[in-house]
Amino acid sequence: MFVALLSIIFIMIDQFSKFLVVKYLYDGLNLTIIDNFMWFIYTENTGAAFGILKDARIFFTIITIVSLILIFIFLIKYYGIMSTLAKLASALVIGGIIGNFIDRIRLGYVVDFISTNIFGYSFAVFNFADAFIVCGCILAFLYSIYYERKGN
Repeated sequence: MFVALLSIIFIMIDQFSKFLVVKYLYDGLNLTIIDNFMWFIYTENTGAAFGILKDARIFFTIITIVSLILIFIFLIKYYGIMSTLAKLASALVIGGIIGNFIDRIRLGYVVDFISTNIFGYSFAVFNFADAFIVCGCILAFLYSIYYERKGN
């Protein structure tokens, strides 16, 4: 229940943020969040991270469904012994995957809008779903290292 509720919250955050971006920044406007570091700008991404594999909609649909099935199998099998941190990591990944999947099915592309400039390098434009997936994977990785070190 915890993972499902959090996943729904993450999906709602992602979809609402994209709704606002489409509503207010669709016409090529951008919104500076932090001067010379972060701004919001509307982009459409038909590919994966950094725009790779453009227009591979069927491929992404298959990968998304397989990924979700594997995560759900893992949750069913281990939910009772998972820590809160592991459940949070799962919810972040599920919420992010489904958030971007909704865009791909509904629009044929993913709405990206967070643009950053780190040490003079313009990073790829991304969205909250992407951030949720990355944060969830990092949490899961760190937890697995901790868990392995404890010998559990």
